[in-house]
Amino acid sequence: LMNAGSSRSHSIFSIVIECCSVDSDKNEHIRVGKLSLVDLAGSERQSKTGASGDRLKEATKINLSLSALGNCISALVDGKSNH
Repeated sequence: LMNAGSSRSHSIFSIVIECCSVDSDKNEHIRVGKLSLVDLAGSERQSKTGASGDRLKEATKINLSLSALGNCISALVDGKSNH
């Protein structure tokens, strides 16, 4: 069942790594890599939450937006897509 407060939480962790090297001609080269880890609250089966009224409407909208976000992420990582 859903609690009185929101049971959904999200986390975003970004890790940036920089590497600096100097070649034989004394030129500096900087390489930067960024890794983002995203943990989104999952959708819940509405029948199992016991939610009704406004809470049920909120859960429905959250589930729809998570589904849309999943579609966007899938399209971005799909090698066949043109962006």
